Amino acid sequence: MSFNAFLPYLAVMALVTYLVRAVPLVLIKKKIENRFILSFLHYMPYAVLTVMTVPAVFFATDSIITAAAGVAVALVLAFFKRDLLTVALGASGGVFIAELIMKYMA
Repeated sequence: MSFNAFLPYLAVMALVTYLVRAVPLVLIKKKIENRFILSFLHYMPYAVLTVMTVPAVFFATDSIITAAAGVAVALVLAFFKRDLLTVALGASGGVFIAELIMKYMA
């Protein structure tokens, strides 16, 4: 893709990103006091992050079985309150070991 063809895409992405942040500031003038809306806004980042991460995790490997092994390792480590780096490395290691097992079983 040439740079001139890329510029419109970049401009649209910048505009959308700006509007998503600017429109609520312009439209909402007073403090939000509704408990439902506050709760919704509080949990929204977690929901969006989950929706973006889970499909990426399961389609990052060639086999859904090895991806599930990595997720299982990550969940166990997270349950025992390990830090993020340990969970990420453990999940990667779990996928690696599962890939090796799948390779030698086939």
